Amino acid sequence: MPSQRFAPPSEVPGLAARRIAADIVDGVLHKHRTLDDQLDGSGAHPGLKTLADRDRALMRRLVATILRRLGTLGHVLSRLLDKGIPSEAPRAQSALLIGAAQILWMDVPDHAAVDLSVRLVQSDRRAARYAGLVNAVLRRCAREGQALVEEVSTQSLDLPPWLLARWSAHYGEATARDMALALGHEPSLDLTVKSDAAQWASRLHGEVLPTGSVRTLLHGSVTMLPGFAEGQWWVQDAAAALPVRLFGDIKGKSIADLCAAPGGKTAQLAQAGAHVTAIDRSPARVARLRENLTRLSLQAETVVADAVEWAGPADGLDGVLIDAPCTSTGTIRRHPDVAWLRQESDVAAMTVLQQRLLKKSVSLLKSGGTLVYCTCSLEPEEGERAVATLLAAEPALRRVPIEASEVSGLSEIITAEGDLRTLPSHLPHADPKLGGLDGFFAARLVKS
Repeated sequence: MPSQRFAPPSEVPGLAARRIAADIVDGVLHKHRTLDDQLDGSGAHPGLKTLADRDRALMRRLVATILRRLGTLGHVLSRLLDKGIPSEAPRAQSALLIGAAQILWMDVPDHAAVDLSVRLVQSDRRAARYAGLVNAVLRRCAREGQALVEEVSTQSLDLPPWLLARWSAHYGEATARDMALALGHEPSLDLTVKSDAAQWASRLHGEVLPTGSVRTLLHGSVTMLPGFAEGQWWVQDAAAALPVRLFGDIKGKSIADLCAAPGGKTAQLAQAGAHVTAIDRSPARVARLRENLTRLSLQAETVVADAVEWAGPADGLDGVLIDAPCTSTGTIRRHPDVAWLRQESDVAAMTVLQQRLLKKSVSLLKSGGTLVYCTCSLEPEEGERAVATLLAAEPALRRVPIEASEVSGLSEIITAEGDLRTLPSHLPHADPKLGGLDGFFAARLVKS
């Protein structure tokens, strides 16, 4: 990364956060790098370690807002620019996106948003000549931008057209619009607690969802929140916490969690008293899973292996959980980069791997064993159709339909076939930030 993009110590407050946000947005949109890769681990942006916690939080919110509202931002800026965004100066593009996102959706004074975007452009030699343009466009955005947003508020511009078309075809246009609308809101923080959800909801200024998860709007470092260091809870979307419940009483039973990292479902299985084997092919991800289990004071055997190649115990398993690799389109509310990094062709590629994992799982089960298959995808090929394909090929398997009582009475998240299907528009709330779920699919199958 060019050295001139790092923040000198004496520069204007807030400029470093915006410079790093510009680099990361550019990484997603032009270099096809995920947010996770750029924010954590060995590939993280080197400038992050220079930011104070407050600036780091601002940078993350900036990046997420831009990616969450990218289509609408494109519409607004195209209306304010006579000749379009200058393509030969990526930093000018980023500065316009950053400035407009703050003006339209963030609690930042307009004059500060404009000034810092101009400074961002001035500090880049390729973009410096566009400083006047950025200044003029963003001042117009402050005056006219909200009206331009309202023009397209019903058009679902913030999803790639291919994805919106798929959702409209499968779920219906009205539901697809509701889903797109839900994805436009910054999500809450969901926690799975070991015990006494009401007490933790009170301490964390949140509320207990019907499913038992605690939902809070607290921001900042998760590690600094009450109960984290003591291992009383872990971060897990409320929808992601549902599949493990489909096993029923698993105390003393042998369960394998395939593709287990970072370990939220492994922790649920261990907390419920199962003998858990957690398998993941990534040594780094398994190391993080072990750290999480240590913090939570929970026990599980961990294995670094390709789940398709893992032999398993000779006498078989009571249960197998597959949270399969997928296109992750159900996680866009928390990972808005997914919408712009995925392509429609990825769906077919993922289904091949999913079928391999499903067939492997059947071979690992003992007679009477339960397979719970889930994905954080909203694409039917990775959910409903994947299970239909497996059932047609494996006569020893049968579906055991999910009852509403197993998912806290939420009958709307159970399909006609008896599988689980959550949508971003489920669990609506008067405050949109406290509503919604990740898009998840889960099915329960038993080996006869």
